[in-house]
Amino acid sequence: MSERHVYEYALLRVVPRVERGERINAGVLVYCRARGYVGVRTHLDERRLLALDPDVDLAGVRGALRAVEGVCEGGAAAGQAGGDDPGRRFRWLIAPRSTIVRAGPVHTGLTADPVAEVERLLELLVH
Repeated sequence: MSERHVYEYALLRVVPRVERGERINAGVLVYCRARGYVGVRTHLDERRLLALDPDVDLAGVRGALRAVEGVCEGGAAAGQAGGDDPGRRFRWLIAPRSTIVRAGPVHTGLTADPVAEVERLLELLVH
């Protein structure tokens, strides 16, 4: 059996109209310190989102999700956070924000493969 490591994860939620409190899950962030890994997978169900708010800025939501993906990848294209280590990038991404795309609470688990865990959580919690 492969060695299992603690990981943390948070759902990415789209909240088109904060006053209504409605949201849809649109991705999952995973951080595994032991593996030095931070990753994200997103899936935007535009039909569901438009059912919550027909006037939502879909291009803006897609752009915000791409920005999260960029920060996870790191590097110069990710801006200031791109040069940080994976743990700092994860903490930066889960920090509370007053934007349409927000991270939910952080949860923990055990995994031997954090990359596969991102896929599993996406299928379980977002699709």
